[in-house]
Amino acid sequence: MKKIDKSKSLTSTTKTRVRFGEIDAMFIVWHGNYIKYLEDGRETFGYEYGLSYEYICKQGYILPVVDLQVQYIKSASFDDVIRIETTYITSPSAKMIFSYKIYRDSDSTLLTQAQTTQLFQTSDRKLVVKKPSFIEEWEKKHKIFIPKK
Repeated sequence: MKKIDKSKSLTSTTKTRVRFGEIDAMFIVWHGNYIKYLEDGRETFGYEYGLSYEYICKQGYILPVVDLQVQYIKSASFDDVIRIETTYITSPSAKMIFSYKIYRDSDSTLLTQAQTTQLFQTSDRKLVVKKPSFIEEWEKKHKIFIPKK
């Protein structure tokens, strides 16, 4: 996973409680449900920083996930409250990278680390090779812009 330069990143935090339907036969969160927690983190990040999926779609873009890296460290169980820390990592390319840390909230145990990469596509699914101007403006507003070389 990419090392985070905190001077060029923003972080958002959200919490959720593990529901019964999210655990497996071993009474721990089924590994695939962590992907949903990452999505929860991205959605909260978008609402907090004015970059919701609805806003991005209104700009004429979609953002499919093209890479996912997950490291499972410890397990969460039914009724645990988990804390999802989602960090946006700026890039000079036309992509969005998020890094995640998921903790058990009661004791701050690190459960999972992950990273996703999403590429910009137009609404008709054409790959975008230049970072959209609305993203550059958003990064400048939040002082995380990487100038072009």
